Amino acid sequence: MNFEKQYRYRGKKSLGLNELTTAEPAEFQDEKAIKAQIANNIKQLKELQGKLYAQDRYGVVLIFQAMDAAGKDSMIAHVMSGVNPQGCEVTSFKQPTSNELAHDYLWRIHNRVPKRGMIGIFNRSYYEDVLVSRVHPEIIVNEHVGGITDASQVNDDFFNQRFQDLRYFEDYLQNNGYLVLKFFLHMSKAEQKQRFMRRIEIPSHNWKFSAADVRERKYWDDYQRVYDDAITNTATKQVPWYVIPSDSKWYSRLSVSEIINQRLGELPLAYPSLDAAAQMQLKTGLEQLDKEKD
Repeated sequence: MNFEKQYRYRGKKSLGLNELTTAEPAEFQDEKAIKAQIANNIKQLKELQGKLYAQDRYGVVLIFQAMDAAGKDSMIAHVMSGVNPQGCEVTSFKQPTSNELAHDYLWRIHNRVPKRGMIGIFNRSYYEDVLVSRVHPEIIVNEHVGGITDASQVNDDFFNQRFQDLRYFEDYLQNNGYLVLKFFLHMSKAEQKQRFMRRIEIPSHNWKFSAADVRERKYWDDYQRVYDDAITNTATKQVPWYVIPSDSKWYSRLSVSEIINQRLGELPLAYPSLDAAAQMQLKTGLEQLDKEKD
């Protein structure tokens, strides 16, 4: 299967999120085989990341969005487990601080864009500003944005402008040598319920549970609607979304690792070549080391 082609969405028509499956295909039921392939993908990503870091010409931004308990944290921990920590940064975007709220809403995001040669991972991202705030428009009112003084002003026109902001921002990153990969981990409501119950029933998982997660679950349909709209309006040919079936964590990890490797493999990555003068310096250094007495 070409996972990149299978799960790529470019925004040419309505996404229809509710009609997309959250389950893995029938032919991907062998967990042992899936784990073996993921292990191979991790090794391949390590090699690609080494070239990215050494070449220092391109940067990578990986965006993970999902409903609570869809597996973002474990996805990042597992798929990126082979990457050199020096070449990777993970940012979890939570509720903005007072200092962040005093700036434009993309200010805190731009501050976390990685340097060229690095992979920046956004565990949630600037898309929270067109998702949670759309379900709860009072958030925007309390942020004192421009002339917004009432929730009625946080309407479709407001978010359409933000969708345009995000498309422009991602085009800007692309134009500056960044590969932006956006993943939505698509999980069913029934699977979320089971994962929440496991967090409560298994003592070692209790720390993962928050009463707020259950409260937000009441807005499931609203979140499905705003995710559908956000993905539909920000997926482009240059920066598509990848909507990944995620009821099976192992299958979602396989899909994401395959897509990351394919897209990084399309970049002209290579270890830097040395000119004649640099080659001569290497030769001279080797000769000097050979002459040293132990």
